[in-house]
Amino acid sequence: MRDYDDLVAFLGEWGPFQRLVFFLLSASIIPNGFNGMSAVFLAGTPEHRCRVPASANLSAEWLNASIPLEVRDGRQVPSRCRRYRLDALRNFSAARLEPGRDVNLSQVEQEKCLDGWEYSRDPFTSTIVSEWDLVCDDDWKTPLTTSLFFVGVLLGSFISGQLSDRFGRKAILFATMGVQTGFSFLQIFSTSWEMFTVLFVIVGMGQISNYVVAFILGTEILGKSIRIIFSTLGVCIFFAIGYMLLPLFAYFIRDWRMLLLALTAPGVCCVPLWWLIPESPRWLISQGRFKEAETIIRKAAERNGIQAPAVLFDPTEIEDLKAKSTQGIILDLFRNRNIAVITVASLLLWMFTSIGYFGLSLNTPNLHGNIYINCFLSAVIEVPAYVIAWLLLRILPRCYSISSTLCLGGGVVLFIQLVPPNLHILSVTLVMLGKFGITSAFSMLYVYTAELYPTIVRNMAVGATSMSSRVGSVIAPYFVYLGAYDKFLPYILMGSLTVFVGILTLFLPESYGNPLPETLEEMLHIKGFKNRKKTYKIGSTKQHESNSRHLRTSC
Repeated sequence: MRDYDDLVAFLGEWGPFQRLVFFLLSASIIPNGFNGMSAVFLAGTPEHRCRVPASANLSAEWLNASIPLEVRDGRQVPSRCRRYRLDALRNFSAARLEPGRDVNLSQVEQEKCLDGWEYSRDPFTSTIVSEWDLVCDDDWKTPLTTSLFFVGVLLGSFISGQLSDRFGRKAILFATMGVQTGFSFLQIFSTSWEMFTVLFVIVGMGQISNYVVAFILGTEILGKSIRIIFSTLGVCIFFAIGYMLLPLFAYFIRDWRMLLLALTAPGVCCVPLWWLIPESPRWLISQGRFKEAETIIRKAAERNGIQAPAVLFDPTEIEDLKAKSTQGIILDLFRNRNIAVITVASLLLWMFTSIGYFGLSLNTPNLHGNIYINCFLSAVIEVPAYVIAWLLLRILPRCYSISSTLCLGGGVVLFIQLVPPNLHILSVTLVMLGKFGITSAFSMLYVYTAELYPTIVRNMAVGATSMSSRVGSVIAPYFVYLGAYDKFLPYILMGSLTVFVGILTLFLPESYGNPLPETLEEMLHIKGFKNRKKTYKIGSTKQHESNSRHLRTSC
């Protein structure tokens, strides 16, 4: 019996239909680039110091001396969270004593910022940090905001995979795009940090869901040669375009509410795509909905100016496909030992790669230099990373491609701690090179995972592994937070985990050159399994030893 790729081979690889699907699905990813990294500017922490109210009646000398100095990054700067006791300063000022000469400031008692804070309006006019005083004793709320966004991303990865496998790619794609745009708009009217954060969680659920579903939809519609281009130079580069536009918007719009409004507006432009993007015929076939699949295929042939065969599905094929069109469940990802090993290793691979990617991306405000330029460079470096990923996927096995880029990224990040403190440009360059390697690997993971798993659980598998990567993204903000105690500690941890998972990748099976599997049984035929004298269960059927295959522990 023919597989789906053979069935639609008459459509060609790069006709008007394929080009339309390619660019529309890719363009739908641009708002994800806005929302995915928007916390860099929405939750940016400006320089701040304790507010000294006018009612303190301090002279100009004592007003300037009211904030104690502390050592930060090797230099003395005004404290962000402490001030000298105002009643003591008021007495010194009334007695016409001068700070430093008549009074030893080190002996003056200090207190917290009881009257709030004064915030620098450079580079941000307003952020959620300055809006709700998320500093000092409440500074833990800032990384928590970003982490909870990724908790929403985690939940969305899991839920959307199951929903789209059950209800269809297209319906869930547009539903989650609506969730992302609608709740992002509601955030503008937040009246508290708690309200903003709850809405941010929901935005995160929609943000990753439509990314994953768009990826799967394109993977299943496009032909094999275009599938890799779509997965790397398509959705990934359009995500990077959104990411690059983020610092541009943020540079000109420095109030967080107005910035959020500007970032939300492009999502509305995706509404007309509902009438242009089709459902996945491959998914419809897996559900036994052959007439709907045939209608889409014939419309595609008409758009490409090709005469479709009079009969697309002969009766024998329909009966065979109906027998195979079972609904997958999450337990199928652990159906036997071979598949379970692949799934567990894939979960670790996605999680540790995500920690490196998001850790380096969210750490851009802490790099030396201009935050807007650093963020832009962090986005721009993703474009050549995706191009390299595409080239590697074309000519090299998946395992070696992913492993080499991860080891490059992790190794460079580990080297940053050896750079002399005065060589700031070299440090930034190494960070960007590390981001380059990890981003290349990250973009290849979608292709690799989609090639390993069959149609009935493919979106569920990509959703589950993507969910694992979101566990890493939830943790990543706290890796950045550790930089407040030791600026090299985040790089040491991220680099070590990235190199480790790069080595782990070499023990996964290879999918290069294989057709997409349609069933769990076909999944066992990928390179990396070999016969053993033992019987395993797949679903409810016992397979003979000739159908049993074990995971080979190398590419």
